[in-house]
Amino acid sequence: MTLRVDLEPVRAFLTDEHLELAQRASAFADEHLASAAPPEDDADARTLARTFLQAMGSAGLLAHVHPLDLRACCLLREIIAHASPLADEVFALQALGSMPVAVAGSTELKARLLAGVTNGTVMAAFAMTESEAGSDVAALSTRAVRDGDDYVLSGPKTRTSNAGIADFYTLFASTDPSAGHRGITAFAVPADAPGLYFEGPQVLSAPHPLGGLRLDACRVPHDQRLGDEGSGFKLGMQTLDSLRTTVGAAACGMANRALDEALAHVTQRRQFGAPLADLQLVQARLAKMAVELTASRLLVYRAAHAKDSGKARVSEECAMAKLFATEAAQRIVDSAVQLHGGRGVLSESTVDQLYRAVRPLRIYEGATDVQYLVIARSLLKRMGR
Repeated sequence: MTLRVDLEPVRAFLTDEHLELAQRASAFADEHLASAAPPEDDADARTLARTFLQAMGSAGLLAHVHPLDLRACCLLREIIAHASPLADEVFALQALGSMPVAVAGSTELKARLLAGVTNGTVMAAFAMTESEAGSDVAALSTRAVRDGDDYVLSGPKTRTSNAGIADFYTLFASTDPSAGHRGITAFAVPADAPGLYFEGPQVLSAPHPLGGLRLDACRVPHDQRLGDEGSGFKLGMQTLDSLRTTVGAAACGMANRALDEALAHVTQRRQFGAPLADLQLVQARLAKMAVELTASRLLVYRAAHAKDSGKARVSEECAMAKLFATEAAQRIVDSAVQLHGGRGVLSESTVDQLYRAVRPLRIYEGATDVQYLVIARSLLKRMGR
């Protein structure tokens, strides 16, 4: 077994324990992911997602989410995404959906949910997005009204990963619509809560368990509220800020796989009496792919190291890592498709599957355009603006 990613460029950011974890994760990917066929459709993705979750839990890989070791999570996402973008999404959602519980849930709620999250028996989800509330989270329309010892939740959620298969949803609703984002509150809502309905799948170009939810007078006990009323926006942004770097890591994993596929293809494919790899334009394209991948990985592990080292604010570092790595990955995968020629756009081609899988990374957990704003505001703040 060999490492699926080259750790030497980012070695300075890692401990010996991280190197050992990378070995275990690569062995896991070889055993559980390498031979798994990509999902053919939404139903297949939903079945595979549960299979991958149980396997990762049994292997102890999810234990690095709580307490959060960001460099470990980046390593795991990079290695897993190299083998299976769907398995990477499953890992990501366990972290995203459970982090607010770990940060703001009651002692009883943490005890009830987090052990299952880390051993792979409880599937988490993160339900914030609505049709009119994406980057503008304050515009969400889902309402939560206190009624005795319960909250009554009503409203829609869309583009929720793991919708219909999750065991619980970290869900955001407004308890005070007049307060804008300061009126948003977070809840841990069991999937079997009366009044919570799965509206059906929303099909992505790369099969993934995405779907819509509807809350119709859904009653949630008050002790499943996460934090104080009105703290949901801050909690959600804190969660996204903490985990955004790992999206960049996943992008690196997919880009690395695309580069591996491209190198194998151009050294084997012959045109005009010689391997494609002998053509200078092909060499230039490969070099650019390698440079962008290395730069991406350095930004990702720099940000993760800063977070793990206790730096109070890492918004700028995380935004840079997420922005650059996801945009670079799109270019790297596109170049791999181009180098494969007509074979690269066949649906069974690995690079075509990566092309479809990598595209959403530039949108979710903060679109590229939003990351530019985060970085610029950080720079201006240092100037006293």
